[in-house]
Amino acid sequence: MRRLFFQTISTFVASLVTAGVTPLYAQNAPQVSVVAVELKAVGQGFEMDGVVQPVKQSTISAQASGRIVGLNVKAGDSVRAGQTLASIDDRETQTGILRSQALVAQAQADLRNAQSNFERTRDLRSQGFVSAAAFDTAELQLKSAQAGREQASAGAKQSALQQGFTRVTAPFDAWVLQTHSETGDLAVPGKPLLTLYAPQPLRAVLQVPVSRSSQILPTSVIELDLPMADGSRQWVRPAARSHVPSADAVSQTVEWRFELPAQMSKALLPGQQVRARFASGQAQRLLIPSAAVLRRGELTAVYVASNKGFALKAIRLGAEHGTQGVEVLAGLSASDQVAVNPIKAGLAGATPAAAASAGQ
Repeated sequence: MRRLFFQTISTFVASLVTAGVTPLYAQNAPQVSVVAVELKAVGQGFEMDGVVQPVKQSTISAQASGRIVGLNVKAGDSVRAGQTLASIDDRETQTGILRSQALVAQAQADLRNAQSNFERTRDLRSQGFVSAAAFDTAELQLKSAQAGREQASAGAKQSALQQGFTRVTAPFDAWVLQTHSETGDLAVPGKPLLTLYAPQPLRAVLQVPVSRSSQILPTSVIELDLPMADGSRQWVRPAARSHVPSADAVSQTVEWRFELPAQMSKALLPGQQVRARFASGQAQRLLIPSAAVLRRGELTAVYVASNKGFALKAIRLGAEHGTQGVEVLAGLSASDQVAVNPIKAGLAGATPAAAASAGQ
């Protein structure tokens, strides 16, 4: 009985088709637009992440030994050139200044005495009352006193210089990036106290693998993805570029530096990550729209049009090329047509519509 029922239904459907009447399920079968897989000329290159660094950055250290009695700034403060950043105990240097001042006063007194003795001896020598040897002795004493005064003056300058070293000042207009000491710590020459950086100019630094560094040619177009002040992002070309002419022995990378335009880097901060892309020439690649790709976990596939509807086909993708589409490395040929809407193409009875260009 059941077999007779299905035979009757099949005969009815066949009669409708013979009569030119489309069954209801066939009338509701979705038609999916397809796009032809095309070979297109696309830019060759690669993208990498980099880090923003200040061009002018200094680690400030003390030039005199002593206890830090005052740290006047903290991380994030803005400082001006010549501003005092830290103070070191200067009691020892003050004593040195007093000692040098006393030595200068003694040297000046010795010089005056030697000058007077030389003048008297010279007058007596002209009158023949003293010997030439006495005159020579007075002259030598004068020169020795002059040298003593110069030595004392140099010592006074050195003491004043040592006194100045107890005041650590900013070498340029900057921001305080980090402090390495606190009030009460012992400062010694060479020990970092704090780190400063100038807010402008900035640069992007990339560690490029040696294998790819050779691909960066003088004619290569380099752009950086930078945030703008209004919150948007824009691809910007660097003002200048350079690289360190050596490779890191451990990471096998070459450091590339890209100077950022001042107007374009106001929204950036040191340590911020930026994206860079390198383009050098063009090549023919198979492209399909990104929307045509069906992604399920690690599977990437497309629905390829055929005489019987659509067939799911796994593919391997390459680089994204924006509005041009995504590059197909394996799985398709230029004669294939893929469904623009893979979800709709997966429905039962879906059929291909008219083919369009991949660029549309």
